[in-house]
Amino acid sequence: TLRKPISQSSMADWASKNLNMHTQGIFRRRISISNMLSWNGSSIKKPMLITSNRTIKKEACEMFKLVQSYMGDRQTRMDRNHVALVTVTKCWSIQGLRDELYIQLIRQTTDNMCYRSLAWGWELMAISLAFFSPSPKFQSYLEGYIYRHLDSDEKIAQHIKELVDLKNKKITKSRKKRKQNTEDEGLPISTYAKYCYRKLHKVAVTGGKKGLRKPTVEEITHARNAILTPSLFGSSLEEIMLRQQDMYPGNKLPWVQTQLSQQVLALGGEQTEGIFRIPGDIDEVNALKLQVDQWRIPNSLSDPNIPASLLKLWYRELEEPVIPQQFYKECISNYENPDAAVAVVQLLPELNRLVLCYLIHFLQIFAQPLNVSRTKMDVNNLAMVMAPNCLRCQSDDPRVIFENTRKEMSFLRMLIVHLDTSFIKGLV
Repeated sequence: TLRKPISQSSMADWASKNLNMHTQGIFRRRISISNMLSWNGSSIKKPMLITSNRTIKKEACEMFKLVQSYMGDRQTRMDRNHVALVTVTKCWSIQGLRDELYIQLIRQTTDNMCYRSLAWGWELMAISLAFFSPSPKFQSYLEGYIYRHLDSDEKIAQHIKELVDLKNKKITKSRKKRKQNTEDEGLPISTYAKYCYRKLHKVAVTGGKKGLRKPTVEEITHARNAILTPSLFGSSLEEIMLRQQDMYPGNKLPWVQTQLSQQVLALGGEQTEGIFRIPGDIDEVNALKLQVDQWRIPNSLSDPNIPASLLKLWYRELEEPVIPQQFYKECISNYENPDAAVAVVQLLPELNRLVLCYLIHFLQIFAQPLNVSRTKMDVNNLAMVMAPNCLRCQSDDPRVIFENTRKEMSFLRMLIVHLDTSFIKGLV
């Protein structure tokens, strides 16, 4: 669900309290908030946001040059992929720089007269949101800014035209002008904004890239491509099936689900102690995720915990859970009734029913006594680790969440024990 974004008056109030007001001229006059938040072709001598951290003070000014370089407003010998990599790595490593980057991007995509530069600024924002979220106090401000651009293409084109006309009147012919471009180059801004809006909500929950390995050029490229080609992770089941239609037109199930499940079994996961409970190496999981998003499964896998962790992540990050929200109450109401629990499954949309049945069939393999003796993961443990990936409690009340967690586990346990999934065998 989309939250109502903060009003512009609230955004102005936030800016007045948090912006590190800059000065200009020999009399050091303070720049207005509107000018502080408008495109700037020059460098900055201090951060955009108030900070006492010396490292951030230094890095913020260098980062502004990187933002300008990526947007094509400053010449650089680095290609744009490398510029993005350096920028993202700085913020990924230094948490205090993240809000600074987002406010710099807000500035450079406001009153920007070059459409190409504007689009590249939004592109860098989209890439950044794949790696880290803004701080909780800055999230509402960024959300409000993005929200205003969800359906603003005509206004932007008109605004650029007006700015260009106004500047052309002020600038004499002898002065060197910045290259103007009001023609559409690349995607509409609303496309970037809609992607950023969804990504912001997701990254605020997941926390962005984890692990010890720094971002890579491949991850930067993948993050950029995801703007137009949605990832297999975080999309809806319908979107995923639509994407695989060309490559696997006969498949009834998501390729990513069946492939990762088969990898877990191929690597002896049903004989591995703590499977699904012990996480795989996070950097290895990230690397596999990158490959899976390119429809590839590497031959070099040896640890079943890697595909098992990624499989859990895929279920957990689905845009809508495997068991859609409208069936949630029925599930937790029938957590002790086997017949009623099985009946709920039959009510699900066909695709959701098949995906859930495949998952339950998969878990039933691990629930067999011979395998439990090796994995130490009985039906209760399996239900405990997988229930949060299938059902999502929408309440904010900790007591309700705690109580429902027990019911969610019990409901999934009922399905593992009582659901007949024999028909799913061999289905892909």
